[in-house]
Amino acid sequence: MRIAMTGSTGLIGSQLSGLLSAEGHEVVGLVRPGSRPRPGETLDWDPANGEMDTAGLQGAAAVVHLAGESIAGERILDSRWTSEKKRRILDSRIQGTETIAQALATMTDGPRVLVCASAIGIYGDRGDEALTEDSGPGQGFLAEVVQAWEAAAFPAREAGVRVVHARLGIVQTPKGGALGRQLPIFKITGAARLGSGSQYVSWVTLDDVVGVLRHALLTESLNGVLNATAPTPVTNTEYTRTLARVIHRPVLPVGVPAFAPGLVLGRELVDELLYYSARVLPERTEASGYTFTEPHLEPALRRMLAR
Repeated sequence: MRIAMTGSTGLIGSQLSGLLSAEGHEVVGLVRPGSRPRPGETLDWDPANGEMDTAGLQGAAAVVHLAGESIAGERILDSRWTSEKKRRILDSRIQGTETIAQALATMTDGPRVLVCASAIGIYGDRGDEALTEDSGPGQGFLAEVVQAWEAAAFPAREAGVRVVHARLGIVQTPKGGALGRQLPIFKITGAARLGSGSQYVSWVTLDDVVGVLRHALLTESLNGVLNATAPTPVTNTEYTRTLARVIHRPVLPVGVPAFAPGLVLGRELVDELLYYSARVLPERTEASGYTFTEPHLEPALRRMLAR
């Protein structure tokens, strides 16, 4: 199968493209203007201007869309949600998805499958409520972004393209993301819960994110939303204690109040990324036949941290 992919050089994309290539599929990276192309064949696209190399997509079977402005930023100083940062977060997702969806809708010999990364941020802060793919959206900036992001794929869906939105949980990998940022701090200071620690963390390993995306791509009966989260979400207190046990560090007796990181990152980002609670269950994902390879937090952390 020939598969076009945005974000193919990112953390998730590089692992997914490596897996698909090893299985004999041809992965073609979609490269934006000014980006450094990876070795091998690439196609041009310009989501800011709605431009797509549809000629190059002829004969491809599917598109996997992973690209988008980082929610938190690679550096602390880039993380604060200024009005400009929020605009980039929203525009990068809507423009990219619309460009692909509209291109696929007009093609007669183009990809008939579109797998889009999405996010559990759509559910908002919901306490201990069990959230499945059938749960409605919550409140807040991220919930609004994800609703618009998923809606942007409408032209492809309307044209008969099979569209799957994989709502990613908090990806666990020492290479980056939340775990990559926490590890150096916890190793120096010890582990500390956030606030009361009662908020739920819907985590997932990088391997299972890649597994769910592959499953969505290759399972012809799948349409709509899949939650890419481990079936055993934990509270922040449980997460903190488990990580501390794995890396042999103490758990600090008090939680980190929201105002402390809020001074650096801004209260809106802190509330929606660090102190919110979303107990997300991959009900439809499992019912569709996907079996999570790492459903439990402690063995997953021990495996990836070699402990």
